[in-house]
Amino acid sequence: MDRGVILSEHVISELLEGEPLKELLEKAWNNRQSLFQQVKQDGGDCYRVFHGTVEGIQGLSIDCYGPQLLVQSFHHSILPSQLLDISAFYRAKLPSIQNVVYHDRSAKSSRRESNDTYETSDSIEGSELGVAYQVDVKRLGQDPLLFLDMRVGRQWMLDNAKGKSVLNLFSYTCGIGTCAAKAGAKTVWNIDFSESALAVGEHNALINGLDLEAMRFISSDCFPALKQLAGIPIKVRQKRLKNGRMAKASLPAYPSLPKKQFDVVFMDPPRWAKSVFGTVDLVRDYQSLFKPALMATKLGGQMIVCNNVAKVDRDVWISQLMRCAEKLGRNIKVEDVLQPYEDFPSFDGNPPLKILVLRV
Repeated sequence: MDRGVILSEHVISELLEGEPLKELLEKAWNNRQSLFQQVKQDGGDCYRVFHGTVEGIQGLSIDCYGPQLLVQSFHHSILPSQLLDISAFYRAKLPSIQNVVYHDRSAKSSRRESNDTYETSDSIEGSELGVAYQVDVKRLGQDPLLFLDMRVGRQWMLDNAKGKSVLNLFSYTCGIGTCAAKAGAKTVWNIDFSESALAVGEHNALINGLDLEAMRFISSDCFPALKQLAGIPIKVRQKRLKNGRMAKASLPAYPSLPKKQFDVVFMDPPRWAKSVFGTVDLVRDYQSLFKPALMATKLGGQMIVCNNVAKVDRDVWISQLMRCAEKLGRNIKVEDVLQPYEDFPSFDGNPPLKILVLRV
């Protein structure tokens, strides 16, 4: 067993206050029987088998990525004995599991240092919806290469992207772009700041036999990329010098892109990120991203926009997007609301991940 990280000495003993661990795992497993049947039909092997507080243990997630089981704790460390129980339970249910990896991401033990490298040679592959992905989970301090709650978004691309031009913003390892290309999209542009994440995306395209000539992998901050596509000037900010005078701040180099509109624009930004070009803030200022993304969408096209902040109310967020569009003189309507599949249950039918399909 690969524990991924050393368990912290201070383990919260109150992790399990109610039902025994095995009973909670069994209940979660039984709740997924319809999903497992569908996954089997699709030939997939990537899905969540335990979902935190909703299924009885705060901050604990357990995911199957091909031959690997990824156990992550976000609030409290788990005991070595609990990790052994988890491993034994799922090895009995899933004989294909070869490795059990534990990432302790609680406050005192989290390893989140920037280690932005991904090996693509001899990579571990998993499958979802008939699409193959690199899914090695042994990299410490980083998110998995495939976010499983976005399966519904990838399914949408497989169903709707044929013959269309697709812009995939904050693309990470290009799962959405891979599905768009797999569906027969005319062109797919993947934009992300991380070159190594894009390299995994290109690898995903190759293992699926996709035409790389129809795909672009653009390493760029999304703000200058979006502003160029939307035809918005990129202004140099002023900064105050020590003597009180103001001077123009220099900007780092960024790829030059043409003004261009797409049939489909997909945007799944992080909760918060800051660069010299702008600040991504999904709570207070989603509009700074939404405005140029809308301008980069063709009239009659579609936008798939995501917000993964639990405290953001979906209806309030929709109202903000509507007002932003009105100020631009653009009409949008909510065509669909995509809900994560049943391996990501929620208490009230309003999961933290909100995905809107907008018709422009």
